[in-house]
Amino acid sequence: MIPYFVIPPLRIGPLAIQPFGILAAAGVWLASALLVRGARRRGLDEGPLRDFSVWSVVAGVIGGHLVHLLFYHPEELRQGGVLQLLRVWDGLSSTGGVLAAAIFFGARRIPFSRYWDVFALAIAPGWAVARLGGFSVHDEPGRHTSFALAVAFPDGARHDLGFYDALVLFALTGLLYALEHRRALQGRLLPALAVGYGTARFFLDFLRATDLPYSDPRYLGLTPAQFAALALIAYGVAHLARTPRPAAVTNPVTVEDPSVAQP
Repeated sequence: MIPYFVIPPLRIGPLAIQPFGILAAAGVWLASALLVRGARRRGLDEGPLRDFSVWSVVAGVIGGHLVHLLFYHPEELRQGGVLQLLRVWDGLSSTGGVLAAAIFFGARRIPFSRYWDVFALAIAPGWAVARLGGFSVHDEPGRHTSFALAVAFPDGARHDLGFYDALVLFALTGLLYALEHRRALQGRLLPALAVGYGTARFFLDFLRATDLPYSDPRYLGLTPAQFAALALIAYGVAHLARTPRPAAVTNPVTVEDPSVAQP
């Protein structure tokens, strides 16, 4: 089994930067860089993606905190009052930023579907790296188990959902890039990612711990993340079932200057 480990924070003077924050920032940076790179290769406008990279962090933090308070631990809102809403660093859920891209592009009246493939190829690896942050602090413990990839927690071996989630996303990254290389599912890689990740996340959440004080709540036997996973699956299936549009890629080679891209 995987040994239980504690990574000390990176200290810079009086600041102590936790490994969770470092890996989350690395994931955001990787996704942002791949978004711009992917748009450039396809001759798409990079401007909205550069703006979105900053906006998504703000929207993701605020949305993630609201999801945490309203669906995971509403008792914190009752105990802390309205001021708890402002403590955005105190509890986050990754499901809070799922709709950030659709809202951003809808507000700017830009067809989000043009960027589906770009987002899929950027979000999957970036999210995988960020999810390693949860594994580094073991903040998503699962049920007790003797599984070979379990982590030897102090109270016994348990599934570590942060680790499993990262493995799923790295696997999906490999699959998406293989589809991209073969020119398969062009223009529909994001719905494919939604179905793949949503399905994996739905079943993985059945492994979450229920015997710990801060365990995720259940509604009708499901966690909030499982309801979000079902929504992702429905979104992906609906768009995969549609007649595919012409591919957005105009040339398989890199286009350094978008102005010279062919229409």
